[in-house]
Amino acid sequence: MRTSALQDLYLQRPVTMMVLICMISVLPWICLGDFSTKGEPREAAVAISMLDSGNWILPQTYADEFAYKPPMAHWLMAIFSYPQGYVSEFTSRLPSALAIILLIGFTLVFIGRRTAKFQEAFIAALLLVTCIEIHRAGMTTRVDMLLTTFIVLGLFQLYRWENMLELKGLPVMIPLLFGCAILTKGPVGIILPQFIFAVYLFLLKKYRLQTIFKAILYIGVSSLFLPLLWYIAAYKQGGEDFLNVVLAENFGRFFRIESIDIDYNLGHENGAWYNIMTLIAGFMPWTILFFFSLFGMKFKKPTKSIKEILKNSWQRILSLEKVKLFSLVALVCILFFYSIPSSKRSVYLMPAYPFIALFLAQFTLYLTEYRTKVTRVFAGFISSLIIIVLISVSLTMIGVIDPVNMTSQFTDDSVTIATVDAVSAMFTSPDFITIFILMVTLVVLATVLYQMFKKINIKILYATIALAFCVNLITDGIVMRGVRQCQSSRPFAERIKEEYPLDSKNMFVMNNLKEYRNLYGLNFYMGNKFHDFADVQPSEGYFLASEIDMGKVMKKYEGQYTFRILTSTENKIDEIHDKIVLSSFTRNQ
Repeated sequence: MRTSALQDLYLQRPVTMMVLICMISVLPWICLGDFSTKGEPREAAVAISMLDSGNWILPQTYADEFAYKPPMAHWLMAIFSYPQGYVSEFTSRLPSALAIILLIGFTLVFIGRRTAKFQEAFIAALLLVTCIEIHRAGMTTRVDMLLTTFIVLGLFQLYRWENMLELKGLPVMIPLLFGCAILTKGPVGIILPQFIFAVYLFLLKKYRLQTIFKAILYIGVSSLFLPLLWYIAAYKQGGEDFLNVVLAENFGRFFRIESIDIDYNLGHENGAWYNIMTLIAGFMPWTILFFFSLFGMKFKKPTKSIKEILKNSWQRILSLEKVKLFSLVALVCILFFYSIPSSKRSVYLMPAYPFIALFLAQFTLYLTEYRTKVTRVFAGFISSLIIIVLISVSLTMIGVIDPVNMTSQFTDDSVTIATVDAVSAMFTSPDFITIFILMVTLVVLATVLYQMFKKINIKILYATIALAFCVNLITDGIVMRGVRQCQSSRPFAERIKEEYPLDSKNMFVMNNLKEYRNLYGLNFYMGNKFHDFADVQPSEGYFLASEIDMGKVMKKYEGQYTFRILTSTENKIDEIHDKIVLSSFTRNQ
């Protein structure tokens, strides 16, 4: 009997199918929408500087400041942008998008070759591509997705090195991948994988401590060769200022050092439970399935002492299949490693996600086979949410619901109201993309509801995953387009470039994050041409700042400079939670 095209693709070419799913998930949407956060344009501006100045070692970025992160991601942004001659949202997001495709493709291959059920690997990959944290990181101009991919692929190679070669020789891909990881975000790209691999080798009880030490030493030394070339070249350009930033970013955050001489706060300080909470939030919606599974579970009263329970649990861990032991070690070590520093962010934990996905997929299949009600209840829950969303969208389209009016009854915040207005406009005046995504979602929703009347629970699971995929499409293709449109600095940048004689020599800002807010989005759309007012002390020119900071600057330089406010943004920009003001200034005689 002939199988359908999708069945044939899944059965005969599952990796190709997964790559296609990943491509559909990210590539069409990374070109939609301007930059609306401070992180994306901050990174993209480095690539602009590389192309404009030809300095690919330590380029100048915001207001004559040198880039403080290693340049691998920015090199790729600049390379992808080179053919068109300028850096765009698409070319700057492309490294992250390609990284997520590689990560999930190789995760499928790695797990699929080492588990008895290939379906576990396939579902693990699907859970990764639809979970919030990984998907979000693959859509943004940041270094974290690229770092995660290099680290995880390097860990896969370390596992293969031990499993197939028993630590003999050293495959060239290992130092190459970790070298790239270091060039993406610093020494963490090698320290974390070494820590994970050392613990794994120790738990195998197969090698002497001397052998483990040599393996770690060889990995570390060989992985440092390429990054050292850049660090030496960058130090020659940046000197002590570069060294201070390297120490702050790589060791100040980790060891909570506050005395390093830098002009910005390290930030991102969070408590011990932050990592657990962000993992729960990051793996949504699949953590909801896990939550549902807790209902109806029968807990037996323990008959053994705590010591015996811990001993038996330890023995079960040591007796796990090697790939599952390696995965467990990886996720525990990553959680422990990032619990030490005071600086914590959800993206730091992303290298743990592929390894968590393996266990989550195994648990999901167990629920599908043996606790069928959980799978059906979860499918019904997700479907109910989508039905509510689609009904709300339909009522908005025909004018029965006015989201702006409803929002204004609960808040007076202009940014929130403007955002709701922009998103609702995507539905009241829908284009082809909006209609297409809503139609696809409707078809997938109908499929889920149809399968719920059948007895094959695995089909319900796959249909629910497809529905989660559609949620991402709605978010990226409709909602975020509206959000980015109303929160972008591009319209203001285009307007002031037309109305005022701004050029690469007369635009100034304050570049001191301890006192003022940086205008990263505006800097990108003005071509990365800002200069530091406090450092240059110019005689005349144009000055840009937030409305609040403008008042601070006028007070600080009262008597020295005369500022004349020319124009400002109509609404607050979410990136700085304030309006942006353009002023002209002259130095007083």
